[in-house]
Amino acid sequence: MDSKQSKKEKRIIGISCYYHDSAACLIIDGEIISAVQEERFSRKKHDSNFPKNAIKYCLKKNSLTLKDIDAVIYYEKPFLTFERLLETYLSVAPRGARSFIAAMQVWLKEKIFLKFQIKKALKEIQQEITGEEIKKLLLPNLLFSEHHLSHASSAFFPSPFDDAAILCMDGVGEWATTSAWHGKGNKIKPLWEISFPHSLGLLYSSFTYYCGFKVNSGEYKLMGLAPYGEPRFKSLIKNNLIDIKGDGSFRLNMSYFKFHRGFRMTSSKFQKLFGQPPRNIDEEIQQFHMDIAASIQAVTEEITLLLAKSIKKETGSRYLCLAGGVALNCVSNGKILKEKIFDDIWIQPASGDAGTALGAALLTHYKYFNNQRFINKHDSMKGGYLGPSYSNKFIIKFLNQINASYCTMGDDELFENIAELLSIGKVVGWFNGPMEFGPRALGARSILGDPRNQNMQSIMNLKIKYRESFRPFAPSILEEDCKTYFDIDKNSPYMLFVAPVKKEICFEMKNEDKKLFGIEKLNIPRSSIPAVTHIDYSSRLQTVNKDTNNRYYKLIEAFKYKTGCPILINTSFNVRGEPIVCNPEDAYKCFMRTEMDVLVLQNQVLYKNKQPRFFIDQNPITEFELD
Repeated sequence: MDSKQSKKEKRIIGISCYYHDSAACLIIDGEIISAVQEERFSRKKHDSNFPKNAIKYCLKKNSLTLKDIDAVIYYEKPFLTFERLLETYLSVAPRGARSFIAAMQVWLKEKIFLKFQIKKALKEIQQEITGEEIKKLLLPNLLFSEHHLSHASSAFFPSPFDDAAILCMDGVGEWATTSAWHGKGNKIKPLWEISFPHSLGLLYSSFTYYCGFKVNSGEYKLMGLAPYGEPRFKSLIKNNLIDIKGDGSFRLNMSYFKFHRGFRMTSSKFQKLFGQPPRNIDEEIQQFHMDIAASIQAVTEEITLLLAKSIKKETGSRYLCLAGGVALNCVSNGKILKEKIFDDIWIQPASGDAGTALGAALLTHYKYFNNQRFINKHDSMKGGYLGPSYSNKFIIKFLNQINASYCTMGDDELFENIAELLSIGKVVGWFNGPMEFGPRALGARSILGDPRNQNMQSIMNLKIKYRESFRPFAPSILEEDCKTYFDIDKNSPYMLFVAPVKKEICFEMKNEDKKLFGIEKLNIPRSSIPAVTHIDYSSRLQTVNKDTNNRYYKLIEAFKYKTGCPILINTSFNVRGEPIVCNPEDAYKCFMRTEMDVLVLQNQVLYKNKQPRFFIDQNPITEFELD
């Protein structure tokens, strides 16, 4: 992408799609205005289709059409990916023929003519927005970035740093799987990369697959399972599957894997090494799987620490920025932070492929249009609250349409009443303000509970989320109270760091409890906030700032006033297998189909026991509110 001097600030749309987690982002004058994943509109988890609805939202929310847009940028260069597929197949042929043929069918049908496909889709969007029949439309400049450059841009440009080392780790882009960069001002300089098939992300995903979880979505489960096990297979992994150098660079022994030449992640040799076949999704999780999870987590942490130390030495930067799917491993992030390799770390909250839409748009602003960079001392992500919001007027109209029972409260009354309900063990669906961008719920589309309740983790997992009982929950804590409860010296607004719970509030385990194994450990209270204290005495925490999300802050503040505890359980407002809710209809459906007790839609409060017995999908919401 060539540099070009700009005469004025531009409106830019970034898009990512056709692999997983498609998304769109709009920036104006270098400011991140809107960013949203397509899955939130389509209700198809990890939707990879062209982000038609996401682009329409970005435009309509800001009263724009494509005629107002100066550039559209795609997050990677598809022909380099095509080159990788061809070279990979030729290197292993004739093995992998079936998967190669399947991939080629997709490419020949859709991706090889990607530029044409994107232009056609943009014309359709313009026609839907304006209502005019578009025969000829002068489209914005259509640009293409590189996958890891988009990741690096998403990590550095919104960060609060003028100079930072940048580390991107994921499954694979075009060729790169791990890359290092140096960001300074409005420029990003490439340093080095590790290329496919040698991938830390795909190594971790291979163990996700082996333990019976879904690749590209079950990695969180593997990370959550790890503390229940012992890393007794760590040496076996390092001696057979991966060769790790002193600087953190690595090479995989590809004879143990099939992701480069087949439909499965691991080979029969992998299974023989560990002595068991991959777990089926409906099979019981055994101690063996917990130990496997603990082992690959330990290897991942070792590699990321080595890489962080190497890039620190290479760049001399005081700060580190992270992006890519591996950067969502908050346990590993916590270890890097604890080592104090850097003065501070900033991680893109939408570190997966969705965030590359944002990174590509920012790259266009700074590189293609050659603009100076403005640095926000906190960051430029606006707390991640970049999606649709819905007014009280809109919500009331919807609730009246479906004959729902509700009452409307002013803010002070609302916070006091919901705090009281939470304190007596009620589970609350909290729908508030603009939706979050990225995989984490941060107090806009959240399910809330009382962290002091020893049974709340099991209740929310089994009766609300319909997921495995071992899955941990995150605490949302008032920013100023964080150091009283957690051993961490920085804020964590995006729930991307795991930190130890302060020893002062932890309980010492009894001798008989220490003898327990695996899931048996789950029901042993470990602190005064047992529902958010994992079995290794850690928590994946979110610090809440009163300026970033004032209403969520005031709710937690009201709970603190009532109970003395400045913390709430916060989990995403969805059930297993579904995306986080986007609009009031999504929220009401989820509320009615689970055992949540209360639903809050802005200032409207709904009690489960007062709702109509049947909820029929009449008059569905098809548009977003343009506040």
